[in-house]
Amino acid sequence: MRPIGRNGTGARPAGSTEADTEAWAESPERRPGALPAQRTSGLAERRPAGWGPDSLVHVPAGGLAAALGSRAASDGPAGPGIETGSGPDTASFETALAAREQAALEARHRRAADGGDADAAARLGTLLLRRGDLEDAEPYLRGAAAAGLRSAANNLGVLLHQRGHRAEAAQWWRQAAVAGSAPAAHALGLQLRDQGEEEAAEYWLHFAADHGHPLGAYALGDLMEHRRDVRAERWFKVSADAGHREAAYRLARMREAAGDKETAEAWYRIAAARSHARAALRLGVLLEDRARGEQPLLDEAARWYRQSAQNGEPRAACALGYLLRDAGDLAAAAEWWQEAAEAGDGNAANALGALHASRGEAAEAERWYRGALEAGDQNGAFNLGLLCAGAGRDQQAEQWYRRAAYAGHREACNALAVVLLQRGDESGAEPWFSKAAEAGSVDGAFNLGVLHAGRGQHRQAQEWYARAAAEGHGEAALQLAVVQEQRGNAAGALERYRQAAAGGSAEGAFRLASVLDRRGDADAEAEHWYAVAADAGHRRAQVRMGVRAAERGALEIAESWYRRAAEAGSRSAAFNLGLLLARQDSEAAAMLWYTRAADAGHGRAALRLALLALRRGEPVQAEGWCRRAADYGPAEVAERAGRLLGALHAELSA
Repeated sequence: MRPIGRNGTGARPAGSTEADTEAWAESPERRPGALPAQRTSGLAERRPAGWGPDSLVHVPAGGLAAALGSRAASDGPAGPGIETGSGPDTASFETALAAREQAALEARHRRAADGGDADAAARLGTLLLRRGDLEDAEPYLRGAAAAGLRSAANNLGVLLHQRGHRAEAAQWWRQAAVAGSAPAAHALGLQLRDQGEEEAAEYWLHFAADHGHPLGAYALGDLMEHRRDVRAERWFKVSADAGHREAAYRLARMREAAGDKETAEAWYRIAAARSHARAALRLGVLLEDRARGEQPLLDEAARWYRQSAQNGEPRAACALGYLLRDAGDLAAAAEWWQEAAEAGDGNAANALGALHASRGEAAEAERWYRGALEAGDQNGAFNLGLLCAGAGRDQQAEQWYRRAAYAGHREACNALAVVLLQRGDESGAEPWFSKAAEAGSVDGAFNLGVLHAGRGQHRQAQEWYARAAAEGHGEAALQLAVVQEQRGNAAGALERYRQAAAGGSAEGAFRLASVLDRRGDADAEAEHWYAVAADAGHRRAQVRMGVRAAERGALEIAESWYRRAAEAGSRSAAFNLGLLLARQDSEAAAMLWYTRAADAGHGRAALRLALLALRRGEPVQAEGWCRRAADYGPAEVAERAGRLLGALHAELSA
């Protein structure tokens, strides 16, 4: 997976950790340990000035030869015109000087080692090992290790491990560890762990951790977490306190899993500050979750997402895209989604597909949905099904739904069941509804309830409705509320209507408002839920809002609500709008709305049109509207229309 982000970085790729699987060359210096270091057979302990690892300047092996060549070509003091400040010439000179010193140091070590100095042999072997010259390093390290130098024993173990001689490497590591080497104990512990000898591994890792080895503490924490040992957290903290960023990340994950988000955030912040990509991602998620619209927190989340993305974490690029989309910057969101998708993030590919689909760019949408599917995200198949269904390609839609459903996509299971049910294949639909519901699809649970209700299996239907309602499905809660109301359980019905309204059911909000309205002790709450339902397009709620506004004398508001409902097809709203306009002396406009209401079967509108026709002296038209009013009802309207129709007949007969 390639690193992503607008700015190139040299950071570690996502998923890398600082938990070395092998020990590295240990400098042959005395380290404190539980056991005394072995003596060096009377070898001189005093060293000339300049000896020792603290004074060494290390350069890469490849750079050594190049630097020596550069220095040889310009041997001698700096001449006129050569600057001593920073710059390419100065850097080249300093590199050459360091290489020359390194070569001289290596020569001194080699002379001393060849003369029998075990300490010099250990240092020369370490230098060669670091340079990758294993063949030349081995005899020097063997000689020093045989002389009892624990650093040489550790480094010989490193060399042998690199060559694949794991058993012999373990022997030397054990010798060094017994002599008090924490790096050797760490390396030995890892090897024993990989061999399945966890008890022995724990002993040596514990030894390394107790002697201040951060990698040992991390490995011990890792081993304990694998065993679900609560002590793992302690050792991760020891390692994290020593600067181990992966340990800080693991500690943060443990605190987050325990519900301690505040402490988790602090450790994520520490790891992220050390360029840990996944820690920066999780820190961004926590900040976004608690932002609740606060822009400073959202901005900080975006910064961490960006850092994580630039350090190679595609999920962070995807999350940053969603954050930018929510802020209204679709162009920038699409750029980050594309980077994440090209790095293999299926979620980002789906987001890009949805963006293109919303623009009507079906071919591009399909391309990205297929990319998501290739990345292993089954949402891609489901989204391809939705895309095909929207284009009327029902057979292809079913194929994509089926593919996603067999892969375990719960909403695809539900969609496939709906397709089969619409085709009349109830027996084929039921198992897919069941699979969707059992996988946690609230729509699947609701639809299974509908299926059982249609068969008259009301107990099973109620069970599935209850299951869907518990997950916030408004329409399922509405079905339960209706049953409670039919049983006379007013309190239970009210509770379920509240649940339905909170779950987004416009009908639930309207019925809740109606119950409160009838009770008469919660007028403000009733109006709130009428407004919620009306804003969601519920026509009866819109009419009720119009009536309530008219009662308050807010005629403009009333007219607006009546008009919205009437234009959506409500005959009651059309009639009420006609009445309102007539009171405002707009009889011609009123006639249009009366006519629309009457044509839709509104008896009172037809009777009103009959009376207006009589007033204009049009008895034939009046008779026609009377007959329609009598047919439409209700009873009192039909009775009045009958009396008026009788009077018209008498008048016409006379």
